[in-house]
Amino acid sequence: MSVQYRLAVAKKDERVEGPDDADIVFTAPVDVVTADDFDATVEFMRGKVKATGHTGEVLAALRLGDVTAAFSRLASQL
Repeated sequence: MSVQYRLAVAKKDERVEGPDDADIVFTAPVDVVTADDFDATVEFMRGKVKATGHTGEVLAALRLGDVTAAFSRLASQL
């Protein structure tokens, strides 16, 4: 299972980590990721972190905590 993370900084400005042909793609706006106590699972349930791909694999990735770590890593590069 391959995963791509897309951090939307501004219109037509995204920070991307992961392969273009990924099985799962997570997308989140920068203001959500940089908020205090960011948790990708919580924000996914609120509808602020979007995901495409097989639902079981999406939930498995969220459960592992890799999504939160990847978005935090991308936000730290700004």
